[in-house]
Amino acid sequence: MMNHRIIRLCIPALIAWSISAAAEEWTFRQCVDYARTNNISLQQSRLVGETAGLSLEEAKAQWEPTLDFTTRHTVGNSPWSESDKNTYNGTIGFNAAWTAYDGGARSAQIKRSRLDTQIASLETDDVMRTLETDLLRAYLNILYCKESIEIYREAVKLSDVQAERCRQLMEAGRVSRVDYAQLQAQAEQQRYNLSNATGTYDTRRMELKRLLELGIDTDLRLAPVVWTDSQVTDSLPPIAESYTLALHTDKKLEALRLQRDATALDVDIANAQRRPNISITAGVCTNYFAPGEAVGTQLKQSLNEQIGVALSLPITDGKKAKTAIAKAKIQQLNAALDEEARRNDIAQNVEAAYIDLRATQSRFAAAKEQLESARLSAELVDEQFSLGLVNTVELLTAHNNLIEAQHTLLQARFMAMLDRKLIEFYRTAEINL
Repeated sequence: MMNHRIIRLCIPALIAWSISAAAEEWTFRQCVDYARTNNISLQQSRLVGETAGLSLEEAKAQWEPTLDFTTRHTVGNSPWSESDKNTYNGTIGFNAAWTAYDGGARSAQIKRSRLDTQIASLETDDVMRTLETDLLRAYLNILYCKESIEIYREAVKLSDVQAERCRQLMEAGRVSRVDYAQLQAQAEQQRYNLSNATGTYDTRRMELKRLLELGIDTDLRLAPVVWTDSQVTDSLPPIAESYTLALHTDKKLEALRLQRDATALDVDIANAQRRPNISITAGVCTNYFAPGEAVGTQLKQSLNEQIGVALSLPITDGKKAKTAIAKAKIQQLNAALDEEARRNDIAQNVEAAYIDLRATQSRFAAAKEQLESARLSAELVDEQFSLGLVNTVELLTAHNNLIEAQHTLLQARFMAMLDRKLIEFYRTAEINL
């Protein structure tokens, strides 16, 4: 009974804790740390690394001798025999073998497997790097959509105020019913825009939840990030310096370098097929049969020990070795090309980030001036409309221009910070918001 009371008392506390945890705002670093543990693609990449580690252990074990136990038991029947019609024969033996020399294939394979484990680890790091940039884009998209909603929400309030003021002017006979209908339609359009912005916000949150592998019932809310204008417009480090740093921090490029080294070992492994092979074998066996002498006597008298050395010299193999060597050299050339292609990709990504950031910085500066002009124009048109000096079309145009200027500035701010953070990531392999 006491246990049931404790459970009943704990349940409300657990529910309250779960609600508060669900309502907690996620920072970008919390998102990254959570994804590092829970993202499925990252977990699958880690499993590939574990498989590579097992292959390395298997390659090392090829230096060890093999040992097996064999036993055979045979029962025979000779129905027309003048002697024993039924016979029994049993054999027991241990066999060992060890390859003393295989042309260097084992040593090369161990080195190859060791490189594979390093490559798998680097590829996992590269998956995490890609995931981190995806999280950055998703995180900033959500913050952008959230601020966009606030702009539309204010626009709805302003449209309602304008429509109400126009209604009062219409009742006073200063504007027509058509003017009032236009402002009402504008208010409904702003509500429609707000609804679309809210839907986009929910879609972006769903994308982030997918990256984090969060459940459908998770209420994901992000901690806001505030940037000053100087952070948006700050000058950039030299692009050549960023490219050099990006080459050193890129995990995929490092993995491709190791892959090139691995293909060189593949050539050595293929060449080993042309070299002699020396193996040592040993065995102990005995047998017994019935009818016959006592089992112990037979096992003792039939005991046989043997040891041998075998030398294999390849002469012709149907061009298997030659073909394997040629294929390995092709893979070596292909690995070098992959590495060069990755260098070009890094250069293109860095240059594109610089081009985009410079462009968005220019748009940001222009958008600030445009917003100030649109705000002053909207205030002036408001006063003129109250005095009956302008019509509803001019009023609507002024306020639409203001909303558009607000969105242009907002978009330029977030795009500029996204490009800046990507450049920082190329240089330092870290993202801090």
